[in-house]
This record gives sequence, C-alpha cells and structure tokens, in this order.
Amino acid sequence: MKSTSRQAGSPEQQPAVAPAPHRRSFYASLDSTTSWYVLGLLTLSYALAYVDRQLLNLLVDPIKHALSISDTQLSLLQGTAFVSAYLIAAPIFGRLADVTNRRNVLIFGICLWCSCTALCGHANTYLELFAARVGVGASEACVFPVCCSLIWDYFSTKRAPRAISIFNAGQFIGAGFSLVASGLVLYFANGIRRSIPLFQDYSTWQIAFVLVGLAGLILALVLLTVREPTRSVTLSNSVDGKSFTFAEGARYIWRRRAFYGRMYLGIGMHAIVTLGTPAWLPSFLIRCRGVPPSIVGYRLGMIAVLVGTTGVLLGPFVVRFFERRGFADAALRIAGFSEISVFISCVSIPFAPGATGVFIAAGVAIFFFSFPVSIFAAATQMITPGRLRGFVASLHTFIAQSIGFGVGPTAIALLTDKVFGDAQMVGYSMAIVSGTASAIAACLFLSALPRFRAMLRERKVEVT
Repeated sequence: MKSTSRQAGSPEQQPAVAPAPHRRSFYASLDSTTSWYVLGLLTLSYALAYVDRQLLNLLVDPIKHALSISDTQLSLLQGTAFVSAYLIAAPIFGRLADVTNRRNVLIFGICLWCSCTALCGHANTYLELFAARVGVGASEACVFPVCCSLIWDYFSTKRAPRAISIFNAGQFIGAGFSLVASGLVLYFANGIRRSIPLFQDYSTWQIAFVLVGLAGLILALVLLTVREPTRSVTLSNSVDGKSFTFAEGARYIWRRRAFYGRMYLGIGMHAIVTLGTPAWLPSFLIRCRGVPPSIVGYRLGMIAVLVGTTGVLLGPFVVRFFERRGFADAALRIAGFSEISVFISCVSIPFAPGATGVFIAAGVAIFFFSFPVSIFAAATQMITPGRLRGFVASLHTFIAQSIGFGVGPTAIALLTDKVFGDAQMVGYSMAIVSGTASAIAACLFLSALPRFRAMLRERKVEVT
C-alpha cells in the first residue's frame, strides 16, 4: 500500500513525469549538426516539389502548340489537375506521418512525384499530360506534413520555429530554380538531343520534364542517409488537457467566424496572387516583351530565389520589431498593409517599360507577396488554443491551395481567352486578377484587426 501511495501522489515521483511534455528527440539534444543536415535535405525536398510544380509555367507556349490547346485548358493543368489530387491526398499523407516511418513516406512520395514528372515528358496528348499532373499533385501532398513533423523532432522547441521558417523558404527557392533549370534545359536542348540518343525524338519541353524527374530520384537516394528520429512526447498545453473533437473545433471556429472567416478568405485571395501571377508571368515576358524562354527562366528564377527568400525570412523579424514597441496586433496589421504593396506592384507589371522594367516590377511584386507568408500563420496561431492549432493550420493549407490553385491560373486564362480574346493581353488579365485579389485581401485583413485584438485579450485572460 505504501508503494502504491507513492506512485499515486508522492511529490518525490513528480519529477519523473513532469519533463515529458518538453522531452526532445535524441538527435535534437545531442547532434545539432545532424539536425541542420536533415533540415537542408528537407528544405531541398520542398524546393524540389516546387520545381516539379512550377516547371509547367515556363513551358506554356511550347506545350500549347504541341498539344493544340488553349490558355484555359493549360490553366487546368496548372491548377485543377494538381490541386484536386493534392487536397485528396494531403489528409492521407498527414495520417501516415503520424503513424509510420516518416522518412520512408517522404522517399516514397519523392520517387512517385518524380516519376509522374518524367511521365509529363512522355505525354503526347492533353489527357495524358492531365493524368500525369494529377499524379504529381497527389504525391507532392506528402512533403509538407511529413517534413514539418520531422523538423519538430529534430530540433528543440527554441530552434524549431527558425527551422520551420527556413523550410518555408524552400517554396520560393524551388519556384525560382524551376525557372532557372528549365531555362537552362531550353538553352541546351539541341545539344542534349545530339549527345544523348534517348532524347532524339523528344521535344524541348519534354526533355525538361524528364531531366527534372530524374534529378529528384537522386535526392531520394540521399535521403536514405536520414534516420527516423524518436517522436517527441508532448502533452496538450490546454487547461483541461483534452483535445478538441472535429465538431468542437468546428464550433469554436464558427463562433469566431468574424475573425477566422476574414482571415481564411484573405489567405485564399493572397494565394490567388502567389499562384496566379507566377503561372503567367513567364508567358507575358515571352509573348509581349519578346524575351527568349531561356533568358526568362534564368532571370526570373534568380529573382524569385533571392527576392522571394528574403521576403519570407524578413517578415517575422519586422513583426517582432513592432511587437517590441507595443503593437500587439503587428502580425495582422503588417499583413494587411503588405497587401496594399502587393496590389500596387502587381498592377504595375503590364505597364512597366521594356523587359527590364517588367523584371524589376516582378521582383518588387515577388518580395511583397512573399513577405507576409510566414506572418499569416503567426497571426492565426497566436490567438488559437494550443490544442486546436493543428486543426486551424490544416484549414489554412486547404483553403490556400484550393482557392489559389483553383482560381488563380484559370481566372487569368479565362480573362485572356474569353474577355479579351487575345493571347497578347495576358499581362492585363494578370494585373486585373492579382490586383482585385490583393485589394480584397487587404480589406479583409485590416477589417479583422478589431476582432484580432479582442481575441488577443481573450487568450491573455485565459492564459492568466
């Protein structure tokens, strides 16, 4: 009986239980070099996903001519084919990341999406290319949930947010390098055909897809050097220690829909800009400014890598700067005002003089629409109970991908095809769609500020 009493309530037993919520993995506590090595590979995996995802954007006109399709049909390859499969597969991979070996799931996903990318290069009809893009979308759904889970177990609680920020920069690195890589392939395509008999009967755009797909398989082999870390043991930081059911989470969001509704719709509007503008900007430079595709890929790609990465990493530092000066609502305030800059820069693109002017305007636009990417998550997470943050984050991703991919590229193409009826007007279509979306986003974020401040006070009282 004495032994039972000590186990149930003796203070001497408490230290053995209390540290559990903060226990980190073996790798995070003893081998930080390994942690950063793994982060580098995971960021590279995320970047590769965006290379495969964005490669189509530079190859719009060659594919249109080869398959005899319209801008609208091609936009369905950019958006609908990819995002429909992505949204269906994402919950499946999210569940696998919770219950199985995450490294193996990531390697499987990379092998699958790289194979589907290579199959894009074998496509000779629109339906074949559409099916291959569905495969790319479904398999790339693994990368975000798996990598975020791995990063949390490879890094301490203090270092994990910085690691996640670096990981998020991978999307801009990948989007930029997809243009650089495809530009180089276009430049050296004739030499590749002459020197490699396998590619003699391939079109230039087909060679680009095949080579990028093969490159990804090399990364999958390197990932075999990564070990599955011990999963961190954490308890809910909520008062009662219980988790929200789906219904409870939905009710919580609904009761606060004045904030969450504006926030999610604003995030969706922003995604239209970040996914629609890059989808058609290369075509605008090629069609309307006469820039060779290889030059567009190299210059626009380097701009996206340097400027986009700078923007996404700089955003959280600016928020912290203003928070230290007493602006508790700095995250949402800065997100709202940044959308005004997005509006001005995106609308100016088709009016920029010459190719150089367009590249400069595009660089400014990329900086401003990458700047608030990390801020959105911070604004929603800081006012959400810890036991509901995963649910809120999943809604964030779902809405951003569905609205961004589902509306952005296709809306621009429909304006070009059905309203203007002229492929040369793609720049104005891009400005109208991106300008309208960013203006709506700015209104939504700024109008949500009173609710945001009220919820900050509510959370502060709860914690106290």
